[in-house]
Order: sequence, then C-alpha cells, then structure tokens
Amino acid sequence: MDKLVELIGKNGLIFGFVVIGFVFIIGDILSKTVFRSKIPGSAVSIFLGLVLGYLGGLWTDGEKGISDLSLFAGVGILGGSMFRDFTIVATALGANLELIRKAGWLGLVSLLIGIILFFILGVSIAFAWGIRDAASLCTIGAGACTYIVGPITGAAVGASSEVIALSIAIGVVKTIAVTIFTPIAAKKIGLFSPESAMAFGGIMGTSSGVAAGLAATDPKLVPYGAVTATFYTGVGCLLCPSLFYLILTFFF
Repeated sequence: MDKLVELIGKNGLIFGFVVIGFVFIIGDILSKTVFRSKIPGSAVSIFLGLVLGYLGGLWTDGEKGISDLSLFAGVGILGGSMFRDFTIVATALGANLELIRKAGWLGLVSLLIGIILFFILGVSIAFAWGIRDAASLCTIGAGACTYIVGPITGAAVGASSEVIALSIAIGVVKTIAVTIFTPIAAKKIGLFSPESAMAFGGIMGTSSGVAAGLAATDPKLVPYGAVTATFYTGVGCLLCPSLFYLILTFFF
C-alpha cells in the first residue's frame, strides 16, 4: 500500500483523471439503471462530485473538498483555474461557422432570449433569497443558464465557493427539468420540426438536457437542437462575467 500511495502521489494528475472517469462511469450506470436515462449521466455525475466534495471537506475540515486529502490532490489540479481556462478555449475552438450559418437568425435570437431570460430568472431567485452583492447574484444567474457557465462566472467575478456550488446546483436542476419535461410538453409547444428544435436548443441551452429531451421526443431532432445548445455555453461564458456583471454592479 505504501508503494501504491507513493506511486499515486507522483502521478496525482493522472490519478485525478482516473477518479473523475470513475465518477462519470458510476453516474452513467446510475442514469441508465436507476433513472432509466430520464436524468443525464452528466447531471448524476456532477451530483456525485458535489457529494464527494462535501464529504471530503467534512472529513478534513478543509476548504477544497476531496482534494484536501493528499491522495486526491490531483483532483484539485484537474478542477483548478488552468484546466477551467483550457475548457473555455477548447469550447470556443469547437465552434463551427457553418453550423452558425445553418442556425441563422433563428439560432442567434433564441440564444440571446434564452441566456437573458434564465439569467434574469436566476438573479431574481437569488435576490428573493436575500443575496444582494453583484458577484453572487451574477454567479447564480449564470448558473441558471447552465451548470458550466455558473462556476466559470463565479471564478471570474470572485464569488464564494458556497455561491458557486449553488450555481452548479441550479444548473443541474435545470438540466433534469429540461430532460423530463421536453417529451411531455413537446406537442403543446410545437416541437416537431428542425427549426423549432433549433429555437428550443437556443432558449434552453443545456446541451445534455436538450439532447436527452429531444432524443425522448424524436431522435431526428437531436442534431438541430444541439446546434444552438452547443453555442449557448460559450455565449453565456462571454456575457455573464462581463456585460451582465457590469450591469449588476450599477444596481448593487
């Protein structure tokens, strides 16, 4: 065991990838077996990560969750600012101008409506909870967009770890809600054509939730919804910690 701990200590980042991969595998299995694919595996994995982080912080009485345990120090590196910035750049480089042209004005308008709508909704909820500082309001509003935009925005504007955790939780709840209610409400909202799928993906924004919901509605609509939902995160990461945050600083 001493040799194993020493080996892991020298390869902390690699072991961090192993831990996160194992959590994703467990999340995917739980999604398919327990929740019958109604809740995306990514959402289940994020919830498991939050639980592990809480238990790690509770055990060590630390501030960095499970990475406070020396054995899991690599998880802290993997979840640090360097890899966060890397994922932002990777997301931006994954954008395809041809896909943007296919979405057209419909995709652009739906993206802006979706981001602004959910951001205002998130800020309103945070305000109702008694939160008044601009950084926290902006972070929770960003989390209402997606559980990826929330923590990125929180790190950029200097929000507390508790607020960032709340933003992730709100985003996960949104993903689950979109997954479950999309096939139920599909007929009522006219979700039956590629154009409506693109508008839906742009307004809802959560890629995993939109993909799972459309798959349960009509698998042929998934690529169209994914076109606009893919850019939702990038646009949210651009607007929330910059323009939206500056607007909030004028009022709070």
